[in-house]
Amino acid sequence: MPQKKHLLAAVLGACTVLPALVAQPARASDAPTYSPLSTNISIVSNYIYRGVSRTNNYPAVQGGVDLALPSGYYIGAWGSNVSWLQDTGLAKGSSLELDAYAGYKGSFATNFKYDLGVLHYHFPAVYYANQNNADSSEVYAGIGYDWLFLKYSYSMGNLFAIKDSKGSRYVDLSANFPIPDSDFTVSAHWGRQTFVGSGAESLSLAGADPSYSDYRFGVTWAPEGYVLGLSYIGTSHNTSTYYTSVQGASLRRDTALFSFRRTF
Repeated sequence: MPQKKHLLAAVLGACTVLPALVAQPARASDAPTYSPLSTNISIVSNYIYRGVSRTNNYPAVQGGVDLALPSGYYIGAWGSNVSWLQDTGLAKGSSLELDAYAGYKGSFATNFKYDLGVLHYHFPAVYYANQNNADSSEVYAGIGYDWLFLKYSYSMGNLFAIKDSKGSRYVDLSANFPIPDSDFTVSAHWGRQTFVGSGAESLSLAGADPSYSDYRFGVTWAPEGYVLGLSYIGTSHNTSTYYTSVQGASLRRDTALFSFRRTF
């Protein structure tokens, strides 16, 4: 009988201890770990940058890698197939764009955010005689509130092969509004690319003013790790012939854009 009492006490004690063990929080080593490194790959029906096609209105495959630290600093690289240097008669053997960037992101007050950084565009190519190199560098600063964001980019040298265009600028006003209780986001964008300097002035006098405005309206669906997008993109319709290929095709026409992106 004493043995049965001891056995019963042990069972009751175990029943008291087990729920306490189950209720304990998971150890820190069991929690998901934060990874500052991410990669992405995209397929787009047309590589359009600031309203201008860089693939002569053909599809592109793109990819990048980003390192974002909890402190707010980030660095990354991105690439895409392109054809615009060949399309416009600036170079031959040019089919790639490689970009590198670095900066700092932060927030303040309530729902305010900012972004400061530098971006370099590299276009490996064999240029024709008397043509300018298209490699370009910009510094940028942006500020946003909730789903609105305003960004200003400033060229530190010649921008996209236009001679003496240091100080050219691009203003980008964007809105990305997530639809509540869904994976959908609606977006709108307006931008203004302004070229300055003697090169831009010469083009303007020749009827090929390179400055213009662009806009975009779109919607994205983003389940975990994927982003599917549909946008309508257009530009201001002036009489400039600068964004026309040597075959006579417009590189700045209004068009729909389909995109698929996977982030790892």
